[in-house]
Amino acid sequence: MSMTDRLSSAPAPRRLPHGLIVARNILLFLMRAPTSLFGLIVLGLLITLAVFAPLIATHDPYVQNLQNTLQPPSAAHLFGTDELGRDIFSRLVAGSRITLSIIFLVTIVVGPLGLFFGTVAGYYGGKVDTVLMRITDIFLSFPSLILSLAFVAALGPSLNNAIIAISLTAWPPIARLARAETMTFRQADYIAAAKLQGASSARIIWRSIVPMCLPSVLIRLTLNMATVILTAAGLGFLGLGAQPPLPEWGAMIATGRRYMIDSWWLVTFPGLAILCVSLAFNLLGDGLRDALDPKQMNRG
Repeated sequence: MSMTDRLSSAPAPRRLPHGLIVARNILLFLMRAPTSLFGLIVLGLLITLAVFAPLIATHDPYVQNLQNTLQPPSAAHLFGTDELGRDIFSRLVAGSRITLSIIFLVTIVVGPLGLFFGTVAGYYGGKVDTVLMRITDIFLSFPSLILSLAFVAALGPSLNNAIIAISLTAWPPIARLARAETMTFRQADYIAAAKLQGASSARIIWRSIVPMCLPSVLIRLTLNMATVILTAAGLGFLGLGAQPPLPEWGAMIATGRRYMIDSWWLVTFPGLAILCVSLAFNLLGDGLRDALDPKQMNRG
């Protein structure tokens, strides 16, 4: 067999799926920007802490040792101990699971709910748009924290009720954004072609409009995560979120504020954790906005 025949019969190199190529390009873009890279590192650290919490924690986060209370940071306790002798570092590590679960559960509720309201209102317009947007305006007319407090007060203080309350107050901005995006797409030629081919409204919304709205919604969700984390911490600080002995970061600050003058580490380390994660999501959202910019994508 000649060399030409061998080359012609060799299998063609497999190409990555388009979705993986886009994800890889976005990741490379984010890693080139220092601020976005910081967000990726903090988010990766949060996920690592949440997944391997039992292995990373140096002590049991729930075990009390009244003979070892309010100890400053040391080799035995990296971040010191609280008023009940519990290791603060271990409680922060365990609390990363609570923070990540709040982020995940709020996202899977807020994203689809906001997309549904926004795309349906923007596509149909008229009375449907009026009714759905007035409902959205009712939620937007109240500050998110105040509305979350009202929902938790009605449902009862607990972590699950706090997640439900945050989800019910975080979807209106997503709906507004999805509606604006849909109104720009619904007059496009490919939508008219789909209608001529007999596609139903539900199919057009799901297959043609929702994918076009996803980049903007993803950016907004990422930017909203900082507000979600701060709201969850605020509810925990007020005693309406996670209940003792759960190591939620806001609740840790609430219990430690009584001793913060002499034992600064009780509130400093949980506060730094909230600050870093909130800042990371803001920086990551800014990076995603630049990465998904059509000018940047065409340039890449």
